[in-house]
Amino acid sequence: MTEPTTTLTDYGLALLCAWYAWRLWSVATVTGQASVGYWAVGMAWLAAASLAGGTVHGFSTVLTRSIAQGLWKGTVYAVGLASFFWFAGTLRASVTAPVRSWLMILPWLQLAVFAWWMAARDEFLFVIYDYGSMNVAILMLQFHDWYRSRVRSAPWLIAAVCVSGLAAAVQASGLSLHSRFNHNDLYHVIQMGGMYLFYRGALVLTDR
Repeated sequence: MTEPTTTLTDYGLALLCAWYAWRLWSVATVTGQASVGYWAVGMAWLAAASLAGGTVHGFSTVLTRSIAQGLWKGTVYAVGLASFFWFAGTLRASVTAPVRSWLMILPWLQLAVFAWWMAARDEFLFVIYDYGSMNVAILMLQFHDWYRSRVRSAPWLIAAVCVSGLAAAVQASGLSLHSRFNHNDLYHVIQMGGMYLFYRGALVLTDR
């Protein structure tokens, strides 16, 4: 295993997101809230991204080049899909029809541009940019909802965006706490806290 700590923290994040995806899907099935269902699917895609990314980090020396490249490309696109579903789910909870029908073009447009841009690129920094823009959209929508009607999801999702922003800043900075605990490992650990906050916020979303 070439990067054991990165692999283990990635796998830990994958298990956490998979559990949250299952819980959110269970709630969406019972309550019929489409917004919660969107977030469940987004969590599942992020779990898949973490699993694939951890495998690349940990077993690059035993994977063939084509398999490693395929897994990494899958990681990149899985994060993009998570962003899409979270953006769409938040719109479903924040905006009423018919305006929502027009605004739903935005997550589709973001996903299309991201897929086109990443087709010839592998840098994770662009994934952070895409994920960050989704977070900004969620932040704006939830601030508006909190100002308008004090929705229960807003404090959780606003806090989640802040924690995810911190995680992204740490990842981009290259900060390492130890030779065996680098910026990627720290990013995963901070993101675990962010995922808990996202989960709690998504649990109480209600469709508009």
